[in-house]
Amino acid sequence: MTIGIIQFGGSNCDLDVLHILKDEMGVDAELVWYKEENLKRFEGIVIPGGFSYGDYLRAGAIAARTPIMTSIHKLANEGKPIIGICNGFQILTESGLLDGALTTNDYPKFRCENTYLRVETRDTPFTSRFRKGEVLNIPIAHMEGNFYADEPILSMLDDNEQVVFRYVDNNGKVSDDANPNGSLENIAGIVNAKKNVLGMMPHPERASESILGSEDGLRIFESMVDFIQ
Repeated sequence: MTIGIIQFGGSNCDLDVLHILKDEMGVDAELVWYKEENLKRFEGIVIPGGFSYGDYLRAGAIAARTPIMTSIHKLANEGKPIIGICNGFQILTESGLLDGALTTNDYPKFRCENTYLRVETRDTPFTSRFRKGEVLNIPIAHMEGNFYADEPILSMLDDNEQVVFRYVDNNGKVSDDANPNGSLENIAGIVNAKKNVLGMMPHPERASESILGSEDGLRIFESMVDFIQ
């Protein structure tokens, strides 16, 4: 089993993800430069956070149109698990692998802080190690994390249990105060209809070791590995 971690010009969380997968979990993981198109050797993919191509045009817009994304689409169609974190989530929406869009935070500034997330479903390759309703402590670091979708898409996401994480307070309650960016319905992470592609704005790799103050994010990667095995 090998998991690929995609690198674009401007990615800056790739080494963090590599450290968690390889050093902390003992998983065979490999950095993959965006010009590579043959991804057949990988059983899973992580598109990490950062500022691919300086977020020109829109965050994730240029990376979403590079040739490697055609190969990632193929892996998604094969049912292999793919996680897009922060800028990776933006890339997944820009490429059409996920519905909706990530826009500028309602308070238009970069926000870097701890957030609480509620697990809305464990029926995905990324949440099998959680309990439904469990509250996680995972940080954010973004300026364009405001999730938007029109009403038919929001209804579809809710009806199909494609909303995986919502921003909540420490008691698990959805509220405006707990929403750091203005995302509709406090959405922090979603999956595609097949549930094998996850996009989330918070950074699980920054909450995967006790020294970082939380290990809640580690189980996202562990769930993914369980699914592959």
